[in-house]
This record gives sequence, structure tokens and C-alpha cells, in this order.
Amino acid sequence: MVEEECGYQDETDRKQRENRSGPGSVVVALRGVCNRFCDHTVHDNLDLDICRGEILGLIGNSGAGKSVLLRSILGLRPPNAGSVRIMGIEMGKAGEKEKNAVRRRWGVLFQDGALFSSLSVEENAAFPLREFTRLSPALRREIARLKLSLAGLPASAYARFPGELSGGMRKRAGLARALALDPDILFLDEPTAGLDPLSAAAFDRLVRALRDDLRLTVCLVTHDLDTLYAVCDRVAVLADKHIAAVGDIASLLRLDHPWIQEYFNGPRGRAAFAQAAPGSDGCSLKWT
Repeated sequence: MVEEECGYQDETDRKQRENRSGPGSVVVALRGVCNRFCDHTVHDNLDLDICRGEILGLIGNSGAGKSVLLRSILGLRPPNAGSVRIMGIEMGKAGEKEKNAVRRRWGVLFQDGALFSSLSVEENAAFPLREFTRLSPALRREIARLKLSLAGLPASAYARFPGELSGGMRKRAGLARALALDPDILFLDEPTAGLDPLSAAAFDRLVRALRDDLRLTVCLVTHDLDTLYAVCDRVAVLADKHIAAVGDIASLLRLDHPWIQEYFNGPRGRAAFAQAAPGSDGCSLKWT
């Protein structure tokens, strides 16, 4: 794998960062991950680190296994081989109580929000609080409204149901639910898919602002080049069943990899580059 893993100097530095906290330390470490469906191998000996405080974009062509990898990280589909370590806990060996403690420290936004259709927007945002805390209904409602406000939803939307919302509003409601338990890590699966360009750009700005203000670590699966340029500190390229490269966009553009060159230097890639603001290639973290 060609990589710029969290700015490592050497293997000793890598191990030290896995065992410490603070900006630049490793919060998610995948080692030797393999995923297979019958005789079809999706991932083979895959390694990847996600660092505290960064926004990492995961890209790859259709069928490369981006969402499968995200599900492996979340434990929805444990890998056939390899290890997933999150905040120092090896999830494959941890007990259920330890796993649940880690799960409460992440939030997930699935495609299209994955909201409960029979619950109002406010009830959706409060759902994790109802399931995982003993807070009073009044306090749950207050926190849910705060998260919905952080996600940019107007108060007029709180009592509405998912079917009554636009795609962008459903994404924001799903994001509010993901923020309900004050997570350390956000996992976003195609967060701007299906949105018009203006809504997608507004969602990108929201993700960046939330990372900066709440000091989150964000891992997002995307195919949106505008999102990569707008918000990502580093980009991991999933190709040939493993992470083929990881680094900021400027470093990826220097690599002689056919898929990377086609992806970033094709017509859509050149258009995204032309629209990107100076300094938006994601070379450093924004907070210390």
C-alpha cells in the first residue's frame, strides 16, 4: 500500500500513535482484514488507520467494497480474517459489554438517513437516547432538539415524518440522530448521494463545521469529488481488494496508479479541482 498514514515516521511511531490519545493518534486500526462472499474475495489483507480529528474519505469504484468495509468496522459484518481495533479495543475479541461501550462512542449516518418512517424527526433524533440512556423524556426531547438544530434543521421540521422531508432534510435528521450520544467518531455512508449540488455543498460545510466545533473524527464513504476537495484531510483509495493508497489529494495525484489518475484527472475530476478553493486539498488537521 502506498500511504501517508497519519504522518508516521516509522513503524515505532505507528505503534506509539495507536497507544496514545490526542490529535494525530490512531482511533481505528484495520490490520489484515479479509472479506469474502462464498468464493468471491472483496478485501484481501487490507490495512487502514483513521486518525483522531481527521476527516478521512474512502473512495473506490463500484463493487470495490466500500460499504462492506464500513459494515466490517461497525461490526455489522465481522471480517472473515484480520482485526478491527477501535479506540484501543480489538472488537473481534472484546466482550459484549466492552463492545457496547465502544459503540456508544460512534455515530452512523446511513444512506438516505435510514430513519424510522413511523417516528417523527424529533423522535428519530431522540431514539438513541431512549435506547441507551435513562434520561427523562423531557431531557431526551431537549437534547434531540439541540442536535437537530446543530444539523441545520428548522424547528418546523421536528414534528414531521421522514416521508414528508426532502432528501437533504432526511440526511440532516439522520446526522442529528448520529450525534445524539455525543460521539467521538462519525461514520457517514455516501452522505451527499442524491442531493442537488447546492444541498450537497451545504452538507459538506456542515460536516466540516461539526468536525471543527465538536472535535470529531469522521470517516465518510463517498464517490463525490466535490466532497473530497471540500472536507477531506486524507483520502483512502480502495482498489485491487486492498487500500492501494492513502494521503491528501495532492500526494495521490503524484501516484502512477491507473484508477487514481483516471478518477482525479478525468473530466469530472478536473471540474472538481477547478471549483476547489485554494488550500482545500486537505493537507493538515485544523485543530490542536
